[in-house]
Amino acid sequence: MSENRSYNNRKIFFYFLFSITGFIFIIKLFLIQVVDDKYKESANNNALRYMYEYPARGLVYDRFGKLIVYNSATFDLMVIPRETESFDTLRLCEIIGITKTEYDKRMKKAINLSGYHQPSILDSDLPAEVYSRFQEESSSFKGFYIQSRTKRAYTLPVAPHTLGYIGEASPMIIEKDPYYRSGDYIGINGLEKTYEKELRGEKGLRVMVVDVHNTVQGSYKNGELDREPLSGKDLYSTLDLELQNYAESLMVNKRGGIVAIEPATGEVLAIVSEPSYDPNLLVGRTRSKHYLELQNDVQNHPLYNRAIMTRYPPGSTFKVVNGLAGLQEGIFDDRTMFSCFGGYRLSESHTIDCHAHPSPLAIRSAVAYSCNTWFCWAFKKFVDSDKFTSSREGYERWRNYIYKLGYGHALGIDLPNEFGGYVPEVDYYDRMFGHKKWHANSIVSVAIGQGEIGATPLQLANLTAIIANRGYYITPHVIRAIGSEKNLNTKYMERHETGIDKSHYEIIADGMEMAVLSGTATVAQMNGVVVCAKTGTAQDPPRKNHSVFIAFAPKVNPKIAIAVLVENSGFGATYAGPIASLMIEYYLNRKIERKDLEERIINTVLLNPNQ
Repeated sequence: MSENRSYNNRKIFFYFLFSITGFIFIIKLFLIQVVDDKYKESANNNALRYMYEYPARGLVYDRFGKLIVYNSATFDLMVIPRETESFDTLRLCEIIGITKTEYDKRMKKAINLSGYHQPSILDSDLPAEVYSRFQEESSSFKGFYIQSRTKRAYTLPVAPHTLGYIGEASPMIIEKDPYYRSGDYIGINGLEKTYEKELRGEKGLRVMVVDVHNTVQGSYKNGELDREPLSGKDLYSTLDLELQNYAESLMVNKRGGIVAIEPATGEVLAIVSEPSYDPNLLVGRTRSKHYLELQNDVQNHPLYNRAIMTRYPPGSTFKVVNGLAGLQEGIFDDRTMFSCFGGYRLSESHTIDCHAHPSPLAIRSAVAYSCNTWFCWAFKKFVDSDKFTSSREGYERWRNYIYKLGYGHALGIDLPNEFGGYVPEVDYYDRMFGHKKWHANSIVSVAIGQGEIGATPLQLANLTAIIANRGYYITPHVIRAIGSEKNLNTKYMERHETGIDKSHYEIIADGMEMAVLSGTATVAQMNGVVVCAKTGTAQDPPRKNHSVFIAFAPKVNPKIAIAVLVENSGFGATYAGPIASLMIEYYLNRKIERKDLEERIINTVLLNPNQ
C-alpha cells in the first residue's frame, strides 16, 4: 500500500514537472512570436535589406579657404549572396562589363569576406551609363542592388603625398575595427590616413522592405531602425595651394624634395616630393591598376615621399648647426679666426678640400663662404676640448645640441611614415673604432654634413625655421583646424626651445645674409627683401652631388623658411638655390620678375638614371 502511494506521488510530481516545463515553453514561444521584435526581424530577414548610407567625406581646404579635395558621386553594385536566385549571369556581366570568370572570382571573394547573409561590393565606381542600365533591369537580378557613395576629386593635381588617398579596408582592418565592413573605404596614406576618423564621418542605415521582384517597397517599421549619416569634418590645411602648385612646376623632371614653413607657427606652406603622380590616378575603377603601375616604377618611386622619408646628407647646410653648438658651448665666439689654406689636412695624404675664399675667417664669413676648414677646426676644438674627459664625452655633448636642433629624430609632423634622419650615437663609433679609441679627426666629415649624418628635407626646413625664430620651433604641421570648431592638437601650438642663446642665432643669421650679399648664395638676392641663406653640396658617390639650399626671408620678422634638395644636380647654388629663391619671391610678391631664371629651372631635365 505504501509502495502504491509512493508510486502515485512520483507520478504526480512528474506530471507537474512536465506541465510547468510545457507552460514555460508556451510562454517563451509567445514572447518570440508576438512580443519580441528582434525574432520577427530575424524571421523576415530575407525580406529586409539593410542599406548603409555613406556620409560625405570631409573636404580639404588650403590656408586661404581654397578647396583642394572634394567629393563626387559614385555607385557600387552590391550583392547579398543568400538572396540571389536563378538569373541571367551573362547578362549581368554584359551590363557591368566583366567576364563570367571575373564574376565568379568576385562572387567568391564577396562570400569569403562577408558570408552569404551580408552585403558585399561586386563592382565599384559604376559609370553613369552602367548604373542606368542596371536600374532598368534590376528586377531581374534579385539579391543585387545599387549603393551610392562618394569618391575623391581634386581641384588641382597637386600634393598627392601630402593629401594621400583612400582605398578598400583590408580584412585585417575590418577585424580590428568594427566600424568597417567589407567594401568600406579608409584613408591609406597622407592626411587621409592621419585624419581618417575626422574625415570619414559616421555611416547611416536604412532598413528597407524588399518584395520578391527585388523592388524596394519602403522603410521597415516606418524607419524606426534607421539612422542618418553624419558627414565627415572638413580639414583646413596650412598649405598655400598656389605656392604648392608653383613649387611642383619648378621640380618637374627632377628628383628631390621641398619643404616651406611659416616659422612663427610651424605651418607647412608647401611640401613637395618628386617624381610624383597625379592623385586622380588613385581614384575610381582603375585605381588598382594605376597603383600597381606606380608601385612597379622602380626607377622613379613616385609613391615614395622624399620630403619626410629620405635621409640625405645635409652637406654644408649643416655647418650652421655645428657653429651654433660651438658658440653655445663657448668653444669659440664670433671673433675666433681660423685660417684656410685650401683645405683641412687630416694627414700627409688626406685633406678635406675647400674652395678659394678670403682667409683667415671668423664665423660669419665662414658661413658666408662655406669654409670647410673653419668648421672642421670648430668641430675638432669642440669634441677634443679639454672641457671633456674624452673625445667620446665631447661628441656626446655635441650630439645633444644637434638633437635639440631637430636632427636624429622624427619631428612629429601630422603625416604618416616620417623618418627621423640619423645622427650616430657614441656607441656607433665605439663599435667602428673601439671604445675611446677615436677622436674628432676620426669622424670629422660630420662637421660639414657628410659621413654618417642624414636629414630629411623636413628637418632642413625646420632648422631654417629655428634660425629664423632665433631659437625655437613649433612642430611642423599641415592641418591648422578641424571642422567648424577649428580644433587642433595642442602639440602643434607648443614652442620647442633649443637651449641656444638668441645672440648666437643672430650671428648665424648675419652669416647667412652675407652669403646672399657676397658669398655662395648670391642667387637668392631679391629686390627690397633681405634674404638669409646657406648653400649645401652633398656628396652621393659615385653619382653627382646633391644640390641643397636653405633660406628664410625677410631677415626680420620672417614669413617663410624653406629647404630645397635636388638630387644629383651639382652645387647648392645651381638648382636648389634658384628654386628656393623663386619660391620665396612668389610667396612674398605673388609674382615672378626673374622670368629668365624661372624658365631655365622649369625647362631643366635632370631625370637621368645614370647620373
